[in-house]
Amino acid sequence: MNFDAYARTAVDLVNAELGDLAGLRALFADEQAWMRDEVVEKDVAMFRRAQRRLREVFEYGTSGRDADAVKELNSLLEIFPVQPRISGHDAGDWHMHVTSRGSSVSAEYLAGAVWGLSVWLCEYGSARFGICADERCGNVYLDTSSNNCRRFCSERCATRSHVAAHRARKRAELAGSASLREAVAL
Repeated sequence: MNFDAYARTAVDLVNAELGDLAGLRALFADEQAWMRDEVVEKDVAMFRRAQRRLREVFEYGTSGRDADAVKELNSLLEIFPVQPRISGHDAGDWHMHVTSRGSSVSAEYLAGAVWGLSVWLCEYGSARFGICADERCGNVYLDTSSNNCRRFCSERCATRSHVAAHRARKRAELAGSASLREAVAL
């Protein structure tokens, strides 16, 4: 069972734009294509509520509030219980899923996301939950770095943030040089 993939579905959900049904449909990856076809308008509200609560888990984790993260995940596990099942087509393809097929799209997706994030917390700790340090972003991520030093959700955000900081330093240097020239000229 690939718990990391389930944990990443939680990240994908928290970072998703869920303004409408089309936004929710965009959330489902290729292996979840059937969900795209079965999701309905009433699922949007369920996914939005879960999205807010999962964001809180990341916020608790990044601020060192492990007990709060665990409490929230346990509450979500009660709402979206795990119902394991074996899936596949032949002996070479058997694998586990965390909910039974035939459940609603929200039950299937959210049970997997909550379960994966819960397993991730137990295995790596909530210190591995991250919120992008680029103040224009706010996306969440799972820190898979070897020394738990990741600060950005992507290379794009890291580059954008570093370039902005570099430009701010250069502006400050130029302003300082101009002030010094003015003082010398007096």
